[in-house]
Amino acid sequence: MMSIPLHDPQFTLAQTLDTVKDSLHEERISLRELMVLVGEQGLLVFCMFLTIPFLLPVSIPGVSTAFGVVIVLIGIGVALNRVPWLPTGLMNRTIERIHLLPALEKGAALFSRLDRFIRPRWLALTHASTLNRLNGFLLIAGAVLLMAPFGLIPFSNTLPALAILFLAAGMLQRDGIFVALGYLMLLATVVYFGVLIGGAIVAGHGLSSLIAS
Repeated sequence: MMSIPLHDPQFTLAQTLDTVKDSLHEERISLRELMVLVGEQGLLVFCMFLTIPFLLPVSIPGVSTAFGVVIVLIGIGVALNRVPWLPTGLMNRTIERIHLLPALEKGAALFSRLDRFIRPRWLALTHASTLNRLNGFLLIAGAVLLMAPFGLIPFSNTLPALAILFLAAGMLQRDGIFVALGYLMLLATVVYFGVLIGGAIVAGHGLSSLIAS
C-alpha cells in the first residue's frame, strides 16, 4: 500500500477552494470528482472542505453521514500512513452544483481568514510520526462525534467540525498551534456532549430526548 504524501502546501487554502469553484461546470458533481479537483494538497484539504456545511450557514442536504464517513476513512489513512480505501458507492455520490457553489464561496472566505494566521510553528506537534498517527485517530474521533445524532442541538455539529478543521489545517500547514486548537475543540466537544447526555439523564428523559429534538 502507498503512504500518504504530506507535501508542503503550494497554494493557500482559499486559492484551492477558488480553483475548485472555477472548475465546476456540470449540474452535479461527485465526491470523487471534488477530491480530484482539490488536487495535490489532497486528503487533508478535502477533509477541511467537508466541514464547511457544519461551520457556515450553507445547506447541502443529506451529507452529514456521508461526509462523516469520508473523514473517518481519511483519518484512518492518516493514522496508518496509508492511502485510505474510499468506497466506490460513497465517492460516486453526487451533490448539486447549486448547493455546492455557496459552500465553496463562503468556505473560501473562511479559509482566507485562516490563511492570515496559519504558518509553520510548534513543529513538534506536526513532524513526529507518532503524533501524526495520534492526529489521524483524533480526526476519526472528530468525525464520529460529527455524526452523532444530535444535529438539531446548537453547536453539536459545529464543535467537532471545528476540531476536524483545526487538526487538518494544522497538519497540512505544519502549524502546531492549530493542531493544539484541534485538541481543545475535540475536548470541548466531548465535555459538551457529556453535559447534554448527563442533563438528559438527570431530567429523566434519556438519550432518546436528545436524538428526537
